[in-house]
Amino acid sequence: MGKNTTDYQPAHPLSAQPYCLDFETVSRDLHVSIENGLSPQEAATRLQSYGHNKLDAEEGVNVIGILVRQTANAMILVLILAMAVSFGIRSWIEGGVIAFVIALNVVIGFVQEYKAQKTMDSLRSLSSPTAHVIRNGDDVTVASQELVPGDLVVLVTGDTIPADLRLTETQNLESDEALLTGESVPVSKKAEAVFDDDEIPVGDRTNMAFSSATVTKGRARGIVVATGMQTQIGAIAKAMRGDSNKVRPVKRKEDGTASPKAYAKAYTLTVGDWIGAFLGTNVGTPLQKKLARLAILLFGIAVVFAIVCLAANGFDNNSDIIIYAIATGLSMIPASLVVVLTITMAVGTKRMVQRNVIVRKLDSLEALGAVTDVCSDKTGTLTQGKMVTRKAWIHNVGTYTVGENNEPFNPTLGGVSFSEMNPTELWNKEANVGEEASEPKDLVEGNPHLEAYLNTASLANIATVRKDDGSGEDPSEKGKWKATGDPTEIAIQVFAHRFDWGRQRWVQGSNPRWTQLAEYPFDSDVKRMATVFKDNEKNQTMVFLKGAVERIMEKCPTIGIEDKQEPLTEEIKELVLKNMEALAKQGLRVLALAQRTWTENNSWDDYPRDKVEEEMTLLGLVGLYDPPRPESLGAVKKCHQAGINVHMLTGDHPGTARAIAKEVGILPEDMEVLPRDVVSSMVMTATEFDRLSDDEIDALPVLPLVIARCAPQTKVRMIDALHRRKAFAAMTGDGVNDSPSLKRSDVGIAMGMAGSDVAKDASDIVLTDDNFASILNAIEEGRRMFDNIQKFVLHLLAGNVSQALYLLIGLAFKDTANRSVFPLSPIEILWIIMITSSFPAMGLGMERAAPDVMRRAPHSLKTGVFTWEVVIDMVVYGTWMATICIASFVLIVWGVDNGELGYGTCNDRNDPICDSVFRARSATFAQLTWFLVFLAWELVDMRNSLFRRADGKPWYNITYQWAIDVWQNQFLFWSVILGFVTVFPVIYIPVINDVVFKHKGISWEWAVAFVGLILFLIGVDVWKWCKRVYFRHFGDNRAHNPEEDLEKGALSPFAKYASVGRVSTMSGQL
Repeated sequence: MGKNTTDYQPAHPLSAQPYCLDFETVSRDLHVSIENGLSPQEAATRLQSYGHNKLDAEEGVNVIGILVRQTANAMILVLILAMAVSFGIRSWIEGGVIAFVIALNVVIGFVQEYKAQKTMDSLRSLSSPTAHVIRNGDDVTVASQELVPGDLVVLVTGDTIPADLRLTETQNLESDEALLTGESVPVSKKAEAVFDDDEIPVGDRTNMAFSSATVTKGRARGIVVATGMQTQIGAIAKAMRGDSNKVRPVKRKEDGTASPKAYAKAYTLTVGDWIGAFLGTNVGTPLQKKLARLAILLFGIAVVFAIVCLAANGFDNNSDIIIYAIATGLSMIPASLVVVLTITMAVGTKRMVQRNVIVRKLDSLEALGAVTDVCSDKTGTLTQGKMVTRKAWIHNVGTYTVGENNEPFNPTLGGVSFSEMNPTELWNKEANVGEEASEPKDLVEGNPHLEAYLNTASLANIATVRKDDGSGEDPSEKGKWKATGDPTEIAIQVFAHRFDWGRQRWVQGSNPRWTQLAEYPFDSDVKRMATVFKDNEKNQTMVFLKGAVERIMEKCPTIGIEDKQEPLTEEIKELVLKNMEALAKQGLRVLALAQRTWTENNSWDDYPRDKVEEEMTLLGLVGLYDPPRPESLGAVKKCHQAGINVHMLTGDHPGTARAIAKEVGILPEDMEVLPRDVVSSMVMTATEFDRLSDDEIDALPVLPLVIARCAPQTKVRMIDALHRRKAFAAMTGDGVNDSPSLKRSDVGIAMGMAGSDVAKDASDIVLTDDNFASILNAIEEGRRMFDNIQKFVLHLLAGNVSQALYLLIGLAFKDTANRSVFPLSPIEILWIIMITSSFPAMGLGMERAAPDVMRRAPHSLKTGVFTWEVVIDMVVYGTWMATICIASFVLIVWGVDNGELGYGTCNDRNDPICDSVFRARSATFAQLTWFLVFLAWELVDMRNSLFRRADGKPWYNITYQWAIDVWQNQFLFWSVILGFVTVFPVIYIPVINDVVFKHKGISWEWAVAFVGLILFLIGVDVWKWCKRVYFRHFGDNRAHNPEEDLEKGALSPFAKYASVGRVSTMSGQL
């Protein structure tokens, strides 16, 4: 790409190509402040003018594809076949009604799936990569699609660059631009570069960052100069438009030739793929594929039933017999099953958005309800992510304590106290902290130890803290303290500002004291970050280092400066670690600070990072407090009640991790009552865990509930260990290095606010608020959806079983011409399949979560929706409905009348001799319709009576509570009511009743219908009572809560703590 393929056309035209201008000129041309960025109002105006930052898609919602999917499934194909046969034998009414049913089903399915596709499109836009931008001086996260020319974007390692940027600041920035240039080596970037040639190749524009490239190293800021199709990737997208090849490749020999057999195999597999896609057996989620295969199975059963009908009538080619065979086959087809499933899943994803969860992969909806273990990060997920510095300890000097305040960015609030005692001597966060200084900056005067400590705190730090000067468009922001950067670094930077030692004071201005030469960003493997600065006053180079205490100490042979510098002996190391433990026990995250003067003969940049970070001098410790989220304790408790184990995997010190874990309920307060081996397994460091072999991990009494100093590879090993114990695990992650564990887990959960784009791409769901409680919301929603899918599948298939049994047994009802008489007419069957069953099933899909949904053990994905309980219920309910209908038909035709079934005419017309048959059909049609609509209400709770739900309301309040229960799901309520009342016009309207439906108006037979309904409801409640008795004694699915085990004082109560996910897995985890 030697030419400039993109003409940048931002909101305010540039005077030249951005890579030919210095960044100050670009900022002036685009009317944007390099410090404050755009205002939200200006960004909104530019978004209206220039549209969203996205590539033009050739397809949005594929209307043709939806239409094909609605017609190309086994359910509809059976109806089409039945319609064709009906017209072929000149049964115009039946054929016409089937055609109407097909059209109705396709139209309803089309409309609903179109809405579902639109919903999923909107969700995809929500789950698209996000960008960190500076707007009005605030560091905010916005969807990448909302970026506009002029936005000031912040980039860090792991980010996917959201638009074409003119870089304004870079620190060791490298980006992978292979997508644009084909070069696999990351490109180093420099904001200061300016080029004269406006046709310089894309790969040589080192002052630019390009959309869709990935930041592999360093950090940067840049101004958006092009969005959407105006970017370099947009130019490529225009050239690459075209259909993807879905033909299986031909396996060729080494010389490039292929045998006829290879061609035949490739074409056969391709045709198989097309047929599978056509029928839905190899596309969609696992449940959708399973139901598509079920549909094909039911199609086969329908064919068998049709053959049985023909065989029972001697394969008579009479049109009535053929129609009967078709009707019997149709009785096994739940035509609306796929449509209802699609609607239910789309509605579920929409509800999850309202609960701060974005679904990226529909498979995860099915998986969420099966989660037995959640592995969560601490910072920002279980805690608020609002770090504040509480303690600062300097060796041989003392401890500085910061008072409470409600504004974490404001360095003027919360006084600073000093005590010469060590943290080990200060027994808690508030006691004996010393006298508060009137002016903290006075504490620096004559104190070189604090000065060196603050140098590292402010300079080994890329966060910025500033007071709004009112230069933005919102005057109300004037005087407010704002910060940008990582919460940990912000907290340390605020601490430095308390002493007037902030970074800006030393690095800005025409003659700064310090000039930054390099930055080695924080890495989760080495757990430290370093910066290299030149001291312009002393003309020397300094290296500043901060990070995990253990990782800093291993780089420090000495501690202290000037007159108090001494070797870091084992005795002093022990003192440092004791002080670290003292701070960690208070729930503080503890970091160490160190520095060195560069005295090597060669320049620092001649050495690798590890060499630069050697020979450091330890200065002291800093204790940061990140308060737990108020909702975390309750969320963890609900997880335990739901049979879900919560594991905390954090980079913090074990003491800090243990303290926070106790605060949020992951660890019990009284751990001393537990066996020693259990306690030692519950809290481990990553080093201890990684040192164990897989066999040793499997031999642990419990898997760790807390892993401190956690590294990315430790997360992967934890997931593998959980899988070996047959657990179904969810893992949270936000960094680039978290992507392997996110992919390895059963449900990968990325952070929407703090997460990198790489982590989001590897995840199944994204939390928009980074809150642990939202994980619980997602699991609850997943369980609700699983329950509802199970309910409507049971409802539809129980109806199919009842009709099939009724019609097959009805083959015995022979007239004097030895032909079977329909106990239900074909049109009645179609009405029940499409009208009576479909809408209540949709209503069940929208049902709210059961009161005990989070008190049950997680379900098994291996079993899926077709548990033994569902299969048995399907047979019992179907058999009971068929039994009542058969008894009613026999009672009316033989019990009251003389059993006259006519002479080959009662399947076709209403002769006087067929009067009893037509009336019996009316009564059983009404019964079966009512059975199915009331069964929908009964299945709202699969074990408790329709009149007494799981919330245990007393019997004397039965009517009032029943009314409240059924009214809460108004779609289901009106589906039941309409299904109930539509029976009457269908039975009484002339022509429709006797010519179309082959039944007639009835009188006393209504009593049979109503008695049958009462018997059905009684039978269902008796069956539910039997189930309650059984599950109460033999198979309750209630989750085992370890907190209850603790209260009971079991011999080894916490041995169950890490294995309460499922009863079947408990023995595997102990």
